[in-house]
Amino acid sequence: MPKVISKSTISSSNEVAATQSASAALKTYYCLCGEFILVIDKMLSNLPRRKTDDAIILRSQDTTSAKACIFKLNAKESGAVLIDRENRLERQFRYNCPRCNLLVAYQNQKPPTRNAPFVYILKGALSLIQGQVPDDAFDGEEDMVTE
Repeated sequence: MPKVISKSTISSSNEVAATQSASAALKTYYCLCGEFILVIDKMLSNLPRRKTDDAIILRSQDTTSAKACIFKLNAKESGAVLIDRENRLERQFRYNCPRCNLLVAYQNQKPPTRNAPFVYILKGALSLIQGQVPDDAFDGEEDMVTE
């Protein structure tokens, strides 16, 4: 006699509209080494960029005019550095990949990430496809090569 494992019934319909949570799928981004770094509710390509270094801006705190991104950053804190910007100094609290130690993000206030109003993802640091180098990873490198 066959053994009955379950008596469950599966029901589905193609005519039901997608719920808001189903259409708001989370996006996963990876370091160049393939390590998982970021889960976010928006495409990074749709977010604004910082004028000083073209970094992607993640809003981490709600304001009266804008809502914060929903994200989880899987990176290790690597300390603070001072960057010389045009006529001023900028303090960056940096985040590196936990596997390869590549710099992937920074913020201007002490960690954790929710302490600062913004978290900045470096241009070319993350890829939507694991193991694939993003197109903008080496932008500007041609200018640095001398023959």
